[in-house]
Amino acid sequence: MSDSTSPMAADTASSEDDEIADTYSLTASVTDYPVHWGRRYHKYKEGSYLYPNDETEANRLDYQYAIIKAVHGDRLFFAPVPSSARRILDVGTGTGIWPLELAETGAFPNANIIGTDLSPIQPKEVPENVFFETHDCSEREWNRPANSVDFIHTRMMLGSLESFPQFLRTARRYLRPGAGWLECQEIETAPMCDDGTMSENWPFQQWEKAMDRGSRRAGRQFRIAGRLKPWMEQNGFVDVQEHIFRIPVGSWPKNKELKKIGRAWAEMLTGGLPALSYKCLGQDGLGWTREEIEVDLASVRKAIADRNVHAYHRFYVVFGRRPSAQEEQSMPPPPRPAGRGMDDLTRLRAAAGRM
Repeated sequence: MSDSTSPMAADTASSEDDEIADTYSLTASVTDYPVHWGRRYHKYKEGSYLYPNDETEANRLDYQYAIIKAVHGDRLFFAPVPSSARRILDVGTGTGIWPLELAETGAFPNANIIGTDLSPIQPKEVPENVFFETHDCSEREWNRPANSVDFIHTRMMLGSLESFPQFLRTARRYLRPGAGWLECQEIETAPMCDDGTMSENWPFQQWEKAMDRGSRRAGRQFRIAGRLKPWMEQNGFVDVQEHIFRIPVGSWPKNKELKKIGRAWAEMLTGGLPALSYKCLGQDGLGWTREEIEVDLASVRKAIADRNVHAYHRFYVVFGRRPSAQEEQSMPPPPRPAGRGMDDLTRLRAAAGRM
């Protein structure tokens, strides 16, 4: 076992591994967490992430992870990453549960598995090949050599980035040419329904629309899942595949396994509503007061518990490979970033400037 508060200390397996750069130390500037409406938030790059990092949220994230894992039949990833992989990166690792479970599988015996996050809330005692770093993935530099990562994994990054396409471009640069894979797992936040039982004014659907407006006002992309595949293809990935799963909102399905998953998903959503809403609907987004948010959430909780509404979420798993140098020669160059902010908006502004 190793002490994860010094993630680079034990990384001495080879000269290649020594290339991993030093990361930010866990000083008071990182762990002196601010509190808002009784919830604790990250300190490093304060305000760039809209959701709490306290123990209550950590428990919700682990519960969410367990449900998604069940939906996937206990699979941790889908990309065809070879067992010879040496460097694996979990971006936005949260509690660090994915790197820890991946290490336990023994699927990559020669790999260092590195989890990065804005908050150093991960366990300190971890397997020898697991490391955690405090880092902001929206930065263009990731404190490691380019072309050095075999597999980059992300999950539930919605509402975390100003520009997901820019993240894809940066991730592509750090993957091994011809062999490095990126896999993104995201929820399509808008609830779906196939039998007409979900009305347009269903409170949970209205809440999601408000969250989308709030996230855009806060400069964070929320509805990203359905756009991952074209974004990957547009930004130079090849062999891109998309898998879509359905997660029931509530225990309405007849199938026993889906009923169990839907009940757990509804419980996770209901318990997480304040954490998800306070910043996005409050001071960083729509400017609602806490009283206004709590009144709205009361109706949302009732809506989620209504078994007469047969709603579900679509969950996307999208993965692609960085092409080799030879493959890249025959491909158009990735689009140049249009600047900071929401991608659709910046493209419109750029187009308007040319008219």
